[in-house]
Amino acid sequence: MTTTAITHISALVTNDPSLGDSSPLGLIQDAAVVIEGDRVVWTGESSKAPATDNAVDVGGRAVIPGFVDSHSHLVFAGDRTQEFNARMSGRAYSAGGISTTVAATRAATDEELSANVARYLAEALRQGTTTFETKSGYGLTVEDEARALRIAARHTDEVTFLGAHIVSPDYADDPAGYVDLVTGPMLDACAPYARWIDVFCEKGAFDGDQARAVLTAGRAKGLHPRVHANQLGHGPGVQLAVELDAASADHCTHLTDADVDALAQSETVATLLPGAEFSTRAAWPDARRLLDAGATVALSTDCNPGSSFTSSVPFCVALAVRDMGMTPDEALWSATAGGAAALRRDDIGRIAPGARADLVVLDAPSHVHLAYRPGVPLVHEVWRRGERVVAPRPS
Repeated sequence: MTTTAITHISALVTNDPSLGDSSPLGLIQDAAVVIEGDRVVWTGESSKAPATDNAVDVGGRAVIPGFVDSHSHLVFAGDRTQEFNARMSGRAYSAGGISTTVAATRAATDEELSANVARYLAEALRQGTTTFETKSGYGLTVEDEARALRIAARHTDEVTFLGAHIVSPDYADDPAGYVDLVTGPMLDACAPYARWIDVFCEKGAFDGDQARAVLTAGRAKGLHPRVHANQLGHGPGVQLAVELDAASADHCTHLTDADVDALAQSETVATLLPGAEFSTRAAWPDARRLLDAGATVALSTDCNPGSSFTSSVPFCVALAVRDMGMTPDEALWSATAGGAAALRRDDIGRIAPGARADLVVLDAPSHVHLAYRPGVPLVHEVWRRGERVVAPRPS
């Protein structure tokens, strides 16, 4: 395999303290990265870089790991512009709007759904996302959930079965019957296509007992738990996630001290989704509280048509710094290594020997510009699996 050196990097974020300045970001100034095949094989100061077959000069720009978006809902049809407009005009957000997307998704063809996923993935890639998780949850029948997962699996290995998004409109008068469907025939049909199982544990969706039934059934089929937890109010979601060793508890907006302590003492990552708070005018999650307690935090987009229709991790980084108490370093770590932790992966979210060669060249001298220059398209180029997949813009 040929080797390629990426050189003249002003500041390289490795997310490996042993490689750089001993900070969590493992910063190396005036750096280079060597790629062989789809892996990183060397990082260090430019002056010490080994000889390679090829070299790419990034002209004093910063390089960071590719973003790891560990929470998205991309298999859907239609949009909810009217709902968003009404919400911005004063109507409160609730889980019920999901049913609108369910109707549109059921009516869409496989080709339309797959094209939508590809469109939003391309959009995210241009903004530096090189790994993403996505869920079902807008079909809510055995057939529609299974096809959503089949479609998702064409685009990513990180596929989540979310039949327990809301109680299907078909079972509005029989929520217990719907839980039986999710934990029985629907799970049987969907498990072959998924790695994860998720549940929206929230008032208006599924209570603690229902969520436990869904997650334990999924574990018995070999799917690992994730939980939509504590978004709209205090509830049992976080505690259930920790009890069941869920990879992540996502949202974590309304937390008790016991919730924070449980997350800090567990392997469950608190995945914060500031796009949702931005788009619903809800209270921001208190990232500072979680970080100070020692919890592992991830940042993701929650890209979905109802409550967070953004595919931009840089936007979420800027929100986290401005409104959630995170430093620029913490926000970047959470959007890369934190997302990897939320997917229980150690081959992504860092730029270190043995890691997958996923990296982003910023049109800026430092990663701090992601928050310092919000809304500016700073992604200059993107490498994924050792290949440049987003080329520099013409000057």
